[in-house]
Amino acid sequence: MARALWFKCFSGTAAPVAAVASELARLGFSVHFDRTKSQDNSNCVAAVSALDSKIIAELETVSKSSNVMVLSAPTLTLSAEMRWRLLDAGAADVLDWTDDGTLAEQIAARVRRWAEIDRLADDASIRQMLVGDSPPWRSLVRKLVEIAVFSTGNLLIIGETGTGKEQMAEVLHALDKRSRRPELVIVDCATLSPELSGSELFGHERGAFTGAITARDGAFALANGGTLLLDEIGELPLALQAQLLRVIQERTYKRVGGNVWQKTEFRLICATNRDLEQGVRDGTFRADLYYRIADWVLRPPPLRERRADIPLLVRHFIDVATGDGPAAELDPSLSDYLLCRDYPGNVRDLRRLVLRLHARHAGPGPITIGALPVDDRPRGGTPEPWTEPGFLLALERALDRRIALKDIGRAVTNTAIRLSLARENGNLQRAAKRLGVTDRALQMRRAHNDEVAPD
Repeated sequence: MARALWFKCFSGTAAPVAAVASELARLGFSVHFDRTKSQDNSNCVAAVSALDSKIIAELETVSKSSNVMVLSAPTLTLSAEMRWRLLDAGAADVLDWTDDGTLAEQIAARVRRWAEIDRLADDASIRQMLVGDSPPWRSLVRKLVEIAVFSTGNLLIIGETGTGKEQMAEVLHALDKRSRRPELVIVDCATLSPELSGSELFGHERGAFTGAITARDGAFALANGGTLLLDEIGELPLALQAQLLRVIQERTYKRVGGNVWQKTEFRLICATNRDLEQGVRDGTFRADLYYRIADWVLRPPPLRERRADIPLLVRHFIDVATGDGPAAELDPSLSDYLLCRDYPGNVRDLRRLVLRLHARHAGPGPITIGALPVDDRPRGGTPEPWTEPGFLLALERALDRRIALKDIGRAVTNTAIRLSLARENGNLQRAAKRLGVTDRALQMRRAHNDEVAPD
């Protein structure tokens, strides 16, 4: 099937863009100028001959559902400030018009890259490892896939406890194309003692110290040809940090008690819940080590910033706990509580609670509110969702971007409809009942949203 691509041509750009569109069609792309006629709207070329606030606003809207490449018309010269403004509006890239015949190839190369990233990010095995559909989470997954497949650099993952740092490392390892890679090697830096750290990391020769009756491979040797995760790297004392510099930079090391330089090749991932840049500034983390491990940096969002993923995560954990048996549903009041509850331990905290609910549930029917352990029950009733930090944070961001009140209200309404339908597996009647509206009202609201959707 040909990859689809649609053009959004602003004033005065249709004529020069036609030749580029024809060349893209020759390269095997399905090209459309009417978004409604394309079955796949994930890739868009927005041709502009001028920039104003209205065009910027339209690009912001389109970029929420498409990878947008802005193409400047032959008559437009974009300043650096304008380019940054386009990226801030959600554009994935900005291309200048050129007559050297490479423009279509430039566009094609980017679309092919995006298509491969989307294909892998949507793979069932990846979705099983990194569960969630919220925009910040899916954006993170796509970034991780791109780093895994199209680079070989070291990756630093910085996030709160329970945000999925180890799962991200497992996904990067799973996407490794080397056919004979070993298992993912994990070193918990928080448990390394100064006395044994050399042996754990570099291995040792026989007789290197009391008790070393045989030679032993360390983590860097075990990870040869594969991936090494240094978990909680922010906990390493300065003396141990210095020992890592050469092996990370040169991929060579000596065993404890040895004189021969050993070679190793591995993909390095480091994870921490500490702010290492602040550590560099206050002297608790070496700058030379930081810049060796941070070719790429990813920051998984805490669960409070991706609450829309809670129903999917709950379903996933129930399915895992159930195994091959029939999975129980959740009582609506219990679902509402899980959605509004605070999770200091993030996804790990949610998983712990769901497994406790599953263990306490007995018999057929849904898991009811009585299965909630006493220590986990809210005091004074269920908290109102609009007092939750995640909800307030979303409103603060909307206000910071000067989004109008009517647009905030419309976004909240549309999100509530989408979440309700998702919870009820697309059943319109049950979703309407949950929202306290009639089937007809919900149907009309969905139809209205489709009509006002941006072209």
